[in-house]
Amino acid sequence: MTSVALPDLVSAVLADAVTARVTPGGVIETGTSAGPVCTVAAGHLTYAADAATVVADTIYDLASLTKVLATTTLALRAHAAGMLPLETRLSARLPGFADRPDVTVQDLLEHAAGFPAHRPYFRAVAGRAGYLARIAAEPAAYAARTTHIYTDLGFILLGLMLEDAAGVGLDAQFTHLVRDVAHGADLAYGVQPSWHARVAPSGVDPWRGVMVAGHVHDSNAAALAGVAGHAGLFGTAGAVGAFARWWMARVSGRGGDAGGIPGGLATRAVSRGDVPASSRGLGWDTMLPTSSCGTRMSARAFGHTGFTGTSLWIDPARDLYLVCLTNRVHAADDADGIRRLRVRLHDTVVDAWDATARR
Repeated sequence: MTSVALPDLVSAVLADAVTARVTPGGVIETGTSAGPVCTVAAGHLTYAADAATVVADTIYDLASLTKVLATTTLALRAHAAGMLPLETRLSARLPGFADRPDVTVQDLLEHAAGFPAHRPYFRAVAGRAGYLARIAAEPAAYAARTTHIYTDLGFILLGLMLEDAAGVGLDAQFTHLVRDVAHGADLAYGVQPSWHARVAPSGVDPWRGVMVAGHVHDSNAAALAGVAGHAGLFGTAGAVGAFARWWMARVSGRGGDAGGIPGGLATRAVSRGDVPASSRGLGWDTMLPTSSCGTRMSARAFGHTGFTGTSLWIDPARDLYLVCLTNRVHAADDADGIRRLRVRLHDTVVDAWDATARR
């Protein structure tokens, strides 16, 4: 169900953001469990005068959408298969964490394991061993499950645990997952050789001293060779939309156990847990009036954002999803601008959706 005005409304929101230099360009897809409803592209890959125009299949650095599309999904499949149950203790799988005997996979997924928000480890170390040692040496920011702090560190550890449990890298695991979930859509760790002309550059990285184009923007992920539990995915809006529809089928119960995640487990993942003052489920965030998805989505909505200017929100009550991909970090880190874009976009779409439903 849609309104004939929806593409025009979405186009206006995105065009205003481009004009205001929130981002040089972007792609937005809205859809239902049955498929895409409208896809809108606007702007250019960069602010350069000769920059290529953004098109529907432009490739973006998905940043922390990696946490839910890759790591959370793989972790739930590993739990369902008995390879890495949610109650698995961190100290039982990775060396150096004996002082955190009660921290579990579930705690890591819920951002409630006691780790601080971020650390610039890339300035001193690279690779698995270096990151394990640095994270293990971090003093606890709080007692596990007493509160939550959104953090990359726990998801870096989850990525390492998943690699150990499966015996293969996260990138290989995710490649197989995409074949099952999104039928080989343009979604992967890193940029495939055939994608380069379609990639939206992220921005200049002071650490690397170059314009980051076709390589992961997140510096810690870069120091982990571009494959990490918290960042590293690249893809199109259509590919993210395909993943959204797969998750919608899991949560609705229509998908059975296809893909290795039973419906009950999927519902648990997208429902708020019991960590004090937290809106998080397992990996996924849930709807609050202050969420990045605006004020109109239902209490059942779940989603996630990415630092580069990406987001995915799904509202099962409306059978509606919204993918927004931008490279807002290209010229500046305009946190207020991307926040306003996200709120306006989601509120505009939901208002139009509901108006059509009432007809």
